[in-house]
Amino acid sequence: MRVLVCGGAGYIGSNMTAMLAQAGHEPVVFDNLSKGHRAAVGRARFVYGDLADERLLSDTLNKYAVDAVMHFAAWIEVGESVQFPLRFYKNNFCHARNLLAAMQDAGVDKLVFSSTAAVYGIPQTVPISEDAPTDPINPYGDSKLAVERMLRFQCETGRLRYAVLRYFNACGAGDGRRLGEDHRPESHLIPLVIQAALGKREDVKIFGTDYATPDGTCIRDYIHVDDLCRAHLLALDALEDEPQIICNLGNGTGYSVREVIDTVRAVSGRSFKVTEAPRRAGDPPVLTADASRARTRLRWRPEYTDLAPIVESAWAWHSEHPNGYAE
Repeated sequence: MRVLVCGGAGYIGSNMTAMLAQAGHEPVVFDNLSKGHRAAVGRARFVYGDLADERLLSDTLNKYAVDAVMHFAAWIEVGESVQFPLRFYKNNFCHARNLLAAMQDAGVDKLVFSSTAAVYGIPQTVPISEDAPTDPINPYGDSKLAVERMLRFQCETGRLRYAVLRYFNACGAGDGRRLGEDHRPESHLIPLVIQAALGKREDVKIFGTDYATPDGTCIRDYIHVDDLCRAHLLALDALEDEPQIICNLGNGTGYSVREVIDTVRAVSGRSFKVTEAPRRAGDPPVLTADASRARTRLRWRPEYTDLAPIVESAWAWHSEHPNGYAE
């Protein structure tokens, strides 16, 4: 199957591109490199382009006779979305609309969409199932939920079959530890702690130490990028039989901020400064996934169920690439 990977030069997109090729598919990467890295794409076909350019999207879908699309090209910085909400709705929602229009014109009817646990907002119960209320508390989560709704209505026309995969905390280095996480600026906890261990930043900040958790810090669900990408492959196959799939992707096991810091210390053998800071507004104490639907409907099983191997893969990549892809 020939698959257009929008945002295929980014962290998850590049890992997905590599896994598609290994599975015998033909990925075509579409990316404007505003967040991604050309070096992460490897030998896959690459189209430099922006989702704002609907005509280029249509030309690309037709030129390469694309069978399906995977959409990773979104902005993810929650704080930035609060500060500049209109930018996020334009990039995350309006550009997704352009992609759907181009797919419709080209007769491409299969889409796997990268969504987020942020669509749930502050959960009433954990672990969170797909039936939990969706009530985002920031423009990032709301922009993703708006796309989900658009996909549902497009599906009802009979022109689209789609899978929505709601990520919890993607992490680790995939493709044999060859493809790691290099966001600029970095906002994810594991690479931030690793950067402190490597001496690339002054300290690691813990935002809130008085939550109702065993050690007082927030608990999150961490899923290795390889496990995440395997779920996308399974979802792509499942769309042959199902017109609509919505699944959480997480391990169902939570680790606190302090546990992540302690694991990086143990894996790296390094010491570094940890600074306690006040809580951030809107940070729930615990976010963990009920991913049983993905296990039953997609027959998906995460291979990385403990934190240490996930951190080890990330540490190996960052140790070899202390400046990221350094383009």
